[in-house]
Amino acid sequence: MAKHKEQYKCTVCDGVTAKWQGQCPHCEGWNTLEVYEPVEVSFKRVKPGSPPPFYSLSNPEQPSRYTSGIGEFDRVVGGGLMEGSIVLLGGDPGVGKSTLALQLCKEYVEKKIKVCYFSGEESVGQLALRAKRIGLQNNELKISNEIELSRILAGLESEKPQIAVIDSIQTSYSPNSDSLPGSVNQVRECASELMACGKKENITIILIGHITKGGIIAGPKLLEHIVDTVLYLEGDKQHYFRILRSVKNRFGATHEIGIFEMKQEGLIGITNPGDMFLSERKKGAKGSVVTCGMEGSRPLLVEIQALAAQAAYGTPQRHASGLDPKRLQLLLAIIEKQLDISVSQYDIFVNVVGGLTLKEPAMDLPVIAAIYSSVKNIPLSDNTVIIGEVGLTGETRSVLRIEQRVKEALRMGFDHLILPASAKKKIDDKKDTFKYIKDIAELTGQQV
Repeated sequence: MAKHKEQYKCTVCDGVTAKWQGQCPHCEGWNTLEVYEPVEVSFKRVKPGSPPPFYSLSNPEQPSRYTSGIGEFDRVVGGGLMEGSIVLLGGDPGVGKSTLALQLCKEYVEKKIKVCYFSGEESVGQLALRAKRIGLQNNELKISNEIELSRILAGLESEKPQIAVIDSIQTSYSPNSDSLPGSVNQVRECASELMACGKKENITIILIGHITKGGIIAGPKLLEHIVDTVLYLEGDKQHYFRILRSVKNRFGATHEIGIFEMKQEGLIGITNPGDMFLSERKKGAKGSVVTCGMEGSRPLLVEIQALAAQAAYGTPQRHASGLDPKRLQLLLAIIEKQLDISVSQYDIFVNVVGGLTLKEPAMDLPVIAAIYSSVKNIPLSDNTVIIGEVGLTGETRSVLRIEQRVKEALRMGFDHLILPASAKKKIDDKKDTFKYIKDIAELTGQQV
């Protein structure tokens, strides 16, 4: 007879291991392993039940959208929250998730839309202070501190709101699961039950989620699969602006962004972000280049700065902020090979000003131009915008939506553009100040 071997299960992440140890090998939690008795599952044939209802797509019932009136938010979600949808809003602690959710509640209750707010992290008194700060004085908002799932579901079925906010999904717990609140099982159970209730009662539910050290929403990846929309609120707490990014949207475009400024009265949408990112740009600075990146369907003019300093030690430093560090290494190799510049003797620092993260190929040419400007101590003209991808042999390549980028640059008053030669046939405006180059070697010879 085979000897029965004990297994150990983590009370936080439900990971199973063959032997006990002080730290869980899955979630790295301490003293969370307990003896686990696996349950043998017997598979039985399911008896056929009554057939489900079927519908035709010829005349479907069209769900409506709840437009909040916050332009940047409505842009990201595709024109407003879809009726009966499940939205997951994630972000770092203190970035403004609860503030944004409460601002949405303010806008919706003013439009006579019934909203329930379940706060598991803040008391009603604390919410009242924030509500006063953002100007929420409407008593129609229903607030509860309930975190038990069964009572939350009962509240939704009795109140029948049009929109409900769960702040946060990690604090909610179901008595049907023995795991701690915030564990994988609890998050999965609560999210699934809330989704089922939302679809059944046609309630739009906003789930606020915590972010792990790795920058993803805490809990199972399944959580992002079962919801309709996943939004990330990004931004350094030392900066005054926040970026709301859509990474999944069943009812709109993905990778759309909205830009907000954090003020005393809450998050204020910025309709013209180009002015904000370039407002403090130094004129005639060496190593400074303006380019146009795409965030979703929105073109953004940003400044890329590069600093090349003599390396103090044997191994030069390479630091990229807002860019892919591996891409920077590749571009430095191209510079050294194709422009015959020894960058190995320099510490290279490249930064996208304002805290944005741009990892698209269109950043190649402006990054190379900024590094060249810093190494050679040659400033670029202040009204120049550089856009383009660069291949390994130094050739320039056109990028997606080049027409949109050029139009935005002209709108912002930049009339001198350096673009890949292949983009010439796509540009309608044939200005003399547009320069089209086939190779990065031509970039160094441009009188800019």
